[in-house]
Amino acid sequence: MTASSAILDEAERPARALRRKQLFRRVALWPAVILLVLLTVVPMLNLFAMALAEISISRGQTEWAFKPLANLSLLLDDTLFLTATLNTLVFTVLSVSVELVLGIGLALLAASVRRGKGLIRTVTILPILVSPVAIGAMWRLIYSYDFGPLNQILEALGFAKVGWLSETSIALLSVVVVDVWHWTPLVFLILFAGVEGLPREVIEAARIDGANRRQLMRHIVLPLLAPAIAVAFIFRTIAAFKVFDQIVLLTGGGPGTSTEVLSLRLYKVFFEQNVMGYGALLSVVTIAMVLAFLLTARFGLRWLEARNA
Repeated sequence: MTASSAILDEAERPARALRRKQLFRRVALWPAVILLVLLTVVPMLNLFAMALAEISISRGQTEWAFKPLANLSLLLDDTLFLTATLNTLVFTVLSVSVELVLGIGLALLAASVRRGKGLIRTVTILPILVSPVAIGAMWRLIYSYDFGPLNQILEALGFAKVGWLSETSIALLSVVVVDVWHWTPLVFLILFAGVEGLPREVIEAARIDGANRRQLMRHIVLPLLAPAIAVAFIFRTIAAFKVFDQIVLLTGGGPGTSTEVLSLRLYKVFFEQNVMGYGALLSVVTIAMVLAFLLTARFGLRWLEARNA
């Protein structure tokens, strides 16, 4: 080996080591990719296939018949699906709006406290730790027409009792209140972390320049907090759009169809009516709605990042 070739080998050694390292990383990713495909893509493809078929069970065997137009026709004639969609949108808009307002207020309030932040955080997140079944039982008692504390207070004040879960005009709002009670702490935690991470020097500089509290909030705090608000908004919107347990435990979709939401409609089609092909089509439509929201939210986040850059 000549001296020049030895020098070249010495120079290429770090490059070869880097290529081997990159190759190892790619190979190490393959098990995770295969697992992701098996657990996510395959079930999704199966769901899409179900949405195009009429499925029946005969003698312990499932029989598939390719009838996409039949499922589509059911969807176009399904007025309950439209009602469930509207109820879901109303529920999502109301619950997420209130949770964001309360979460921002609580986060700013907790951040302004000098001592006891850990205790405030612990006490505030307690509703998240409670089981949904326990929450349903607890709020059914609170909303009880005959012996619930809410109606007892109204009676003591001289007002008539209210059917919180039995009147069509107020049942959905009653479920929204429970959702706000349950999930505002999560929004608070996300936004509290965002408030704690705000650059203090920027706020102090604005204060020295003469900005009052309202100007600080409008022009400094809220714009800097916008990414955290957007994250909380996206998480809670997706979760609220899929609400199921609170509706089942509190109202079962009633009275009438006043609290029937998309998840409950899907459950009834799949497990009570056993119309699996049509149920799969409803699932695909719901997924399309969530994806449309995610794409819109992604463009919104990019706009926020470009604005704050």
